[in-house]
Amino acid sequence: MKFEDFTPGLVIDGGSAPVTEAALVEFAQQWDPQPFHIDREAAEASRWKGLIASGWHTCVIAMRLAVDNVLNGSNASASPGIDELRWHAPVRAGDILHLTLHVLETRISSSGEYGIVRWRWEVHTQAGTKVLSLLASSLFNLKPAPV
Repeated sequence: MKFEDFTPGLVIDGGSAPVTEAALVEFAQQWDPQPFHIDREAAEASRWKGLIASGWHTCVIAMRLAVDNVLNGSNASASPGIDELRWHAPVRAGDILHLTLHVLETRISSSGEYGIVRWRWEVHTQAGTKVLSLLASSLFNLKPAPV
């Protein structure tokens, strides 16, 4: 999508992705090796009663879905950041995560170089449980990049 395609109120289907136990554990072993992410026995004994995905893994899945289904081929160039990030419920192996993006605001930067999209990303499981939400701003090039 190009900046011009975004309008406040637009709701975008960001696609879905499954979460496997192997991917859950592999990500956590490398980036968030807490016992409830990597050790089935320890996870069973925890408040979670089983392995759960790292919240950062959930963020990575959301980003991949956004790139694959919304940002690929766009004129997106960067993000100045996220204002709000919430993990609402645990993600478990076997869950299928679905991304929905809600466009809240669009505007042109003061330099005129970028379109700015402010949007809320939400990730739900196949059962409809919200597991992640974030409020982000994204920059989209309005002028061709210098050669």
